[in-house]
Amino acid sequence: MEQLLYYWAMRTVDPEQHARKRAAILYAAAVEFATHGVDGTSTARICRRAGIGSGTLFHYFATKRAIFHALFGDDFEKNAAACRQALDLGDPAAGLDALLEHLLADLGDPLVPGLAAAVLFEVNRDEEFARLVAADEARTRAALTTLVQRLAAAGRTPLFAPARVAGWIHRLVDSGYLGAGEPGFDPVAHAAELRRIVAWLTGRAPS
Repeated sequence: MEQLLYYWAMRTVDPEQHARKRAAILYAAAVEFATHGVDGTSTARICRRAGIGSGTLFHYFATKRAIFHALFGDDFEKNAAACRQALDLGDPAAGLDALLEHLLADLGDPLVPGLAAAVLFEVNRDEEFARLVAADEARTRAALTTLVQRLAAAGRTPLFAPARVAGWIHRLVDSGYLGAGEPGFDPVAHAAELRRIVAWLTGRAPS
């Protein structure tokens, strides 16, 4: 009987409303994590910011750890899709540009410095989360390497071996996010400069 009631309840859920509520919870959590850190954030804080009760929150996420994992798990899924789309483009230069734009898209987000700090903190104490981050980084670097290899095959000689160039691009993107909270940081200027560096690394800089 309980199982039948569960299936009936799930069929009556509006998928769009469910997705909107979940997104609102994750955004509220992102603000709290960025502002107060993981340990300084409670589920009560997230509920207050999202304007929901604890019962609603626990309908979506059983624990604060589950919220944190879901917040970045969504980003990992988006990154995976961006890598696939970049690799599917027939032109490797267009693919690399598209992937780079995706990777730089959140540089101007004011939550970035706090969330970057939270990620570094959790990687060092949550083995499962560390594995998820490592898998995301490996997937991104592999896509970058493939795109640089394709550019090389098309006549664009990279400055270093493709895997090394991909590693530099990945580290430069990461350094941008880690430095986003520094005084005077300009995300637009930083992204433009990084694009020029990537063009140089991949043999596409104007001679």
